[in-house]
Amino acid sequence: MTLRKNFTLQLFLIIFTLVFLSPVRAERASGEFTAQQTCPAFVSKNKSTNPDNARVLPGYKYDIIEVISISNPGWYRIILPTASPKERWVNANCGEARLNSGNDDGGSTGNGSSNSGASCSTAGQADSYVLALSWQPAFCETKPDKPECKITDPKAYQARHFTLHGLWPNKKSCGTRYGFCGEIKTQKNNFCDYPAITLDADSHVSLAEIMPSVDAGSCLERHEWHKHGTCANWSMEHYFDLASDLARQFNDAGMAYFMNRKIGQQVRTEDFINRVTAVLGSAAKDRIKLACNRGMLVEIQLNLSANLAYGTDLEKLLPDAPLQGQSTCGETFLVDAIGQF
Repeated sequence: MTLRKNFTLQLFLIIFTLVFLSPVRAERASGEFTAQQTCPAFVSKNKSTNPDNARVLPGYKYDIIEVISISNPGWYRIILPTASPKERWVNANCGEARLNSGNDDGGSTGNGSSNSGASCSTAGQADSYVLALSWQPAFCETKPDKPECKITDPKAYQARHFTLHGLWPNKKSCGTRYGFCGEIKTQKNNFCDYPAITLDADSHVSLAEIMPSVDAGSCLERHEWHKHGTCANWSMEHYFDLASDLARQFNDAGMAYFMNRKIGQQVRTEDFINRVTAVLGSAAKDRIKLACNRGMLVEIQLNLSANLAYGTDLEKLLPDAPLQGQSTCGETFLVDAIGQF
């Protein structure tokens, strides 16, 4: 009897050690962590090591390189450029994370499941879209090495208009993983590693104006097509012509004019949202997300309905679209001028 008790106790201790005391391994990941409060950024989360008292700040975005764990995140390892070392751990409760299958890009803005099956890479199953537009001068403050960021002419299109980041088909059940519906199935380390795209002359000229990376040579258009465009079940020209038209509609509705009058100034976030609502209808207020970094407006994302067709008025695509997530801007933001600080 004593032998049996000892064996049972030993078995219990082994199971306890394996289940409760085994270290949780970090998993490689990519995405962005947006801090919603000031929190310490640890070199070692287990020992709470923070030799330079580094902090993440609310409203700022940080690149994610690891997570514990993807299925139920508790900690994210991020890049904090001002810290030494710059690789730091931050508690998941400190902000909102956006994990994806690659870097420097987005997808669905919802928190859908991480279904990675074949249905999440099958074209023509989108139930909504996201139109992502960048304020290029502010984007270039955060990514100064991009070729398109060498353009500093205040008369350039990208100095005074929102530019096209992408048009992303979404499938709610796939969360952020709906993408790569063509021959390319994985994220490339460099956008120029994707196969080149070929557009007719008119489509190329149109896209190159609204997406300055096309002629600058950073190959964003390749990534956008292979990850997102292939899921839309359209031709390459149709996809980019439609995305370009929607971006121009936003600018021409008066939003480019609004931004031009505010360059170099602080703008109340509420005033920007009110202007969008005035030109695109009341539905726009709950279907737009503003992304700020370093106190500057960097990007906006508009949720659009699945009834997407070339020539459709942008405002008609908003009422039936899903609601957007929380913006990362505070009460005000800076409208950055082209060129580096």
